[in-house]
Amino acid sequence: MTDRAQQDHGREGSPGNPEVPEKPVRRRFDAAYKQRVLEEADRLSQPGDLGQLLRREGLYSSLLSSWRRQRDEGVLAGLAPKRRGRKAKRKDAAAREIERLRRENERLSQRLKQAETIIEVQKKVSEMLGIVPPSENGRSD
Repeated sequence: MTDRAQQDHGREGSPGNPEVPEKPVRRRFDAAYKQRVLEEADRLSQPGDLGQLLRREGLYSSLLSSWRRQRDEGVLAGLAPKRRGRKAKRKDAAAREIERLRRENERLSQRLKQAETIIEVQKKVSEMLGIVPPSENGRSD
């Protein structure tokens, strides 16, 4: 409640207005309702009939024009309510390349780890058999 509403509510003899919601509810119209109203509006021919229809349905003329535009763009698909919120991210070429390189890096890291394990095992086996591996410093090329 605002400060003014709290003051009015606290006074004796001035009850608060229970019919006014704090936050208005957004109206949503399904595709069938939009289609029905558009068909009815298209059938009207007398001056003033369109205004009467809009008043009866509690709509604005701008809403009717946007519904007509949606209808022209894609019959009922254009009249269906759009999903609200963030749009799903489309992966561009750079993002796909980064993902491919990340997977390749992971795969190569696993292969390196496996190769290092094999080398360690070979060193241990050669020590057990008494085979001395050539040292890296004393290479004879």
